[in-house]
Amino acid sequence: MKHRTIDSPVGTLTLVVDDAGTLCALYTDGQKYFPLPEALGERDDTVAADAVAQLAEYFAGERADFDVELAPRGTAFQQEVWDALRAIPAGETRSYGEVAAALGRPGASRAVGAATGRNPISIIVPCHRLVGASGAMTGYAGGVDRKRWLLDHERGVRQL
Repeated sequence: MKHRTIDSPVGTLTLVVDDAGTLCALYTDGQKYFPLPEALGERDDTVAADAVAQLAEYFAGERADFDVELAPRGTAFQQEVWDALRAIPAGETRSYGEVAAALGRPGASRAVGAATGRNPISIIVPCHRLVGASGAMTGYAGGVDRKRWLLDHERGVRQL
């Protein structure tokens, strides 16, 4: 494992790659479930160059979606949820229940919430696009203010 940090409009981001150089984590500063430093591996400011470039385009309003290779680590159910999150268009939201129903598990909205909270690749795997059944901004591992900022940003560049 290796990691690097970059500045962004939503604070410092930490990108972690596996031994093959594939992005396996993207954490926001102060994020819930941020790993211990030794889990990040050594610092190398040359890794994840494609992800860094795409994040810069995203924050500049020049990109709405990402196409970097990902290797998030999680259970089979978590992987299903994270894949479903990537299918939500930029600037749009879905409820936890809608994602559960889309996965064929209509009673699993809490499990979807738990899997979303453990998403290791924030922003690129857009867990910020999930809201409560009423449309309310519910919990977000990176903080509700950051979630609101990301959604507002995406809605401003939605035409991409």
